[in-house]
Order: sequence, then structure tokens, then C-alpha cells
Amino acid sequence: MSKNKITLIIVLMSVASLGLVGFQYYWVRNAIRINQERFDQDVYQALAGTTDQLEKSEASDVLLSQLMKDPILQKSLFEKIEPIDFEIRPKSGFRRGPSIIDTLKITPVPQVSATFRRMLESRGIDLSVLQEMERFFTLMTPEVASTIFTPDEMAILLEEKERQLQYLSQVEVYSLGPTGSYLDPNFEKEVNVSEDALEKIKKTNLKIDLINQTWEEMAAGQKAILNRLDTSQVRKLVKNHLLERGIYEDFELGLLKDDGLLMPIGPVSEPFRLVQYGIQAKLFPNDIFGKENYLYIFFPEKNNHVLRQVWLPVSSSILFIGVIIWCFIYAIRVIFKQKALSDTKNDFINNMTHEFKTPLATVSLAVEALQDPELSSQDKFRTRYLGIIKDENKRLVAQVENVLQAAALDKKDFKLKVEDIDLSELLENAVDHFSLQIEKREGNIEFENELSDGLIQGDFFHVTHIFNNLLDNANKYSREKPTIHIKAWENEEQVWVSISDQGIGMNKDAQKKIFDKFYRVPTGNLHDVKGFGLGLSYVKTMLEAHKGEIQVQSELGKGSTFTINLPKKQ
Repeated sequence: MSKNKITLIIVLMSVASLGLVGFQYYWVRNAIRINQERFDQDVYQALAGTTDQLEKSEASDVLLSQLMKDPILQKSLFEKIEPIDFEIRPKSGFRRGPSIIDTLKITPVPQVSATFRRMLESRGIDLSVLQEMERFFTLMTPEVASTIFTPDEMAILLEEKERQLQYLSQVEVYSLGPTGSYLDPNFEKEVNVSEDALEKIKKTNLKIDLINQTWEEMAAGQKAILNRLDTSQVRKLVKNHLLERGIYEDFELGLLKDDGLLMPIGPVSEPFRLVQYGIQAKLFPNDIFGKENYLYIFFPEKNNHVLRQVWLPVSSSILFIGVIIWCFIYAIRVIFKQKALSDTKNDFINNMTHEFKTPLATVSLAVEALQDPELSSQDKFRTRYLGIIKDENKRLVAQVENVLQAAALDKKDFKLKVEDIDLSELLENAVDHFSLQIEKREGNIEFENELSDGLIQGDFFHVTHIFNNLLDNANKYSREKPTIHIKAWENEEQVWVSISDQGIGMNKDAQKKIFDKFYRVPTGNLHDVKGFGLGLSYVKTMLEAHKGEIQVQSELGKGSTFTINLPKKQ
């Protein structure tokens, strides 16, 4: 695969991976934001439920306090009052309003105002069927009215309610004469009312008094906020409403009074943070003339709650992204590895061609010489050229064996013939074998033997080739006169052998790759260093098979040191 194609594939895979990561990031961030908004909404609903419950509780307390003041009022409030039928003839010129005949009040009510009439008609309410006007006014509390009417309509409603209540109070005070008669200057004659009906009217008036007192006390709203609240009850109510919505985190609660002072309700670590970042709800929002007081709540561990809601999709997304990124990185590494393997294969083919070409050319020249009748008739020349052919043939066979051996090592398809080996003797033989080659290059080889008991167990053939490969590399990669130093020492369990040279050395990158199959230390385009790059790969594989290890220390331009350790015979 060409370099341009590899670059294009990497760019496309990178763009696709980044796009996927960006999309997942957007999705996760959006999921967290939605859950944060849902959390804030649940908290606000919990606060709204708390303020609503506090307002209802206050209304109940006011009503009960009024009842507790008057036992007669308690009795009359729950006693059913039967309706009373009577007729009233208005004077000419006076238009009578609708009569109210129910269990709350029996009295004519004044004509409603035109403004109030228009408001009711806009709401689809027909005055001709509104026969319980007083019940409508007494049961229409500010809390209920605020949910039905707009602020402007609320003002009209309150004005009309005040007119009706004022009229009713006048009827209560002035319309009952000493004889139990009902007097009204707007009517032609006196209406006689029985004692039973009179009693019912009195009871109904008591109910009106109770409703008026409750309304006036709640409408005033001037009582100090701390006198209207039990802070421990407020915190308990808030907690219960939060639990109903599945929120179990600890929270900080505070009351911001109308004077701007914050009163903590329970532990508050940072009051400024509570007001700055907390969620607020107005207390007693239906107070008409009341002051504004706010309930603030803040959750220090809010993020933990939100993350618990999204941890499964978020963690799954992160896991999938991680897998995709890992696959992407792995694919890139495989591509580069395949590219490096392709380059190594080409180098191997070039080296193998060079290694085979030289002996074949030599054999070809020897054959041509033998074909010459004059030379072939001379025994001396014939014997010489036949010897050359034999040596080059052995060289070719050895090269082929190296390639086949590399394949066998790669498949672990080999067997060791384990026997006792005297490492001192083996190293001395190896030194003697390479001494002639090194001396031809005017170099020298030294052997420092500190072994007293260098007996190991292994395959003699392979152990011999291990040290021969290392000595051959030390000789080949020494540009000038080779200087090789061998040292052998031991401890109770292992023997150690180091082979040092003053050759070309290696950089850090080459040191990581020298034990890879087919890898050769770069020497430019020259093929003056023979081999296939199989030697050190073979050395490491064989040492591992003998339970040994090899380490390398090298500095570019100064030489290398290979250190081997093998277990001693036990």
C-alpha cells in the first residue's frame, strides 16, 4: 500500500472518529442539561407545593381560631339551615336584584355593577342562573380566585365583594326590628318573619361574620413572616415534597425576608451561594397586601443526582467511544506494522538476492574455467575449481537452511537435544574460530573467563550458534580494526556472558527492533554487511527456549554490549 493511500485512510478514519466523539459529546451534554432542567423543575414544584400547603394551613388556622372564640358560632357553622320561602314586592321604580335562598343567607342582594356584570359575561356566566351570589362570594377565596381571574379581574372581584359584604352587614344590623320583623325602606310593607326563621337568619349572619373576619385577617397580610411560619415544619414539608419526586440529596434552605436579610432554615455553609445559585419560591403568593418573602433552596450535591440519572447511557457511550478509539489506534498500528513488514520483506529479498548471487556467480566462473580444455587437463587447477564449487555450494545450502530455520522458529517447530555443556570450553572454541577472521582485519579478541563451574544444560548445536551469531555481528559491524571483549562470570544459580565491541553502535529505536525477524541495523544502501537479519531473532528465540535472557546496551558510534544469562545445571 502506498504512503498516500495510508495517509488518506488515516485522515478519513480520524475525521470519522472525531465526528463520532463530537456527536456523543453533544448527546451526553444535552442529556445532562435536560436532567438538570428536570431536576430544577421538580425542586420548584416541591417548593410550590410547600408554599401552597403553608398557605392552606394558615387559612385553616385562622378559621379555627375564629371558631374557638365563640361556641355558638361553632354550632351554627355546622348546622343545616333550611331555606325560607317568602315574597317581597319592590316599590315601583326599584329594580329588585336576584334573591338568595340557600343555607348561607336569606336576603335580597343589591344590583351588581355593570363592570362586574361584563366580567362575568366575558367568562360565560349567566346572571339569570346565578341564584347563589353570596355563596359565590364567600367561597371564592383569594387562593381560588387567583387561579381563575387575571389581576385586573381580581380587582373588579374584590371591589364587588366589598360592596356585597357592606350591604349584607347593613342588612344584618338594621333590618331586624324588635318584633322580629324585616324592615327595608325600599319595600312597600313590612315582612313578618317567624321566630324560627329569625333564628336561622341570626345563624347565617354568624357565618357571614366568620367569613368576613377570616377574609379581613388573611387580606391584611401584615403579620411578621416569622410569626406565620414554623421553620422546622417548613423544612420537613420541603423534604417530604422532594422525597415524593425522588430527590434524596441533602439541601440547604433559607428564608429571604422582605427586609433583605437571609434567615437559614437548617445548616447553610455559604449564604451567598444559597441566594446566588439557589431556586426560589415566593411565600404566601396570594397575599394581596402582604410583603414579599422568598424561600430559597440549594443542593451542594446536585451534580451527583444528575449524573446518577444519566450514568448508564453516559458510561455506555464512553465505553463505546473507548472501544472505537482503541480499534482505530489498533488499525493504525496494524497499517504501519504492515507497511514496515512490507519494507522489511523488500529488504530481505534484496539481501537474499545479494547473498545468493555472489556464490552463484563464483560457481558459474568455476564451471566456465573447468570447461576450458587447457585448464581442466591440469589436475591442480581442476582440484582448485572443484573445491571452490563445493565451498560455494555449502554456502548456498547454509543460506537456505537459515531461511528454513527462521520459518521453523517462527512456528516453534523445533526440538532441543538437551545435554550437559561446558560453557568455558564452548566459548574458548568460539574465540579460536573467530580469531583468524579478526586477525585478518588487524583486530583483536579477548576472553576474560571467571567461571569456576560453567556447566549448563542445553542443545549444543543451538547454544554454539547463539555465541557464533553474536561474535559474527561484533565482527561485521566494526568498521575499522575490530576490538571484541568477552567476559564470563557466574553466581549460584546462573552464568553470565557479555560480548562487547567498538563498532557502529545503535540508537534507541534500533535497540527496540534488533530482535525482530528480518530487521537489520541500517548501514545505507551498501550491502557490505552480509546476512538476512535473522541472527538476533534466532538468538533471542533460542535463549528463551533455554530459559535464558539477553540484554543490549549500545551507543551510536561507540559500540554495543550484549549480555546473556543462562541457568546453571542443578
